[in-house]
Amino acid sequence: LETRSAPSATTSDKPDMAEIEKFDKSKLKKTETQEKNPLPSKETIEQEKQAGESS
Repeated sequence: LETRSAPSATTSDKPDMAEIEKFDKSKLKKTETQEKNPLPSKETIEQEKQAGESS
């Protein structure tokens, strides 16, 4: 059993290398990743309070 539309499916399965090669990497901006500083949990605050009292 053979379907005529099969070849078009096989080409779309692969990434388009021509598009990737055309992509200009120099247009990308260098970004600095900054870690967000989450607020401490209630447990952490309690532990620090207890540690502060004992010292």
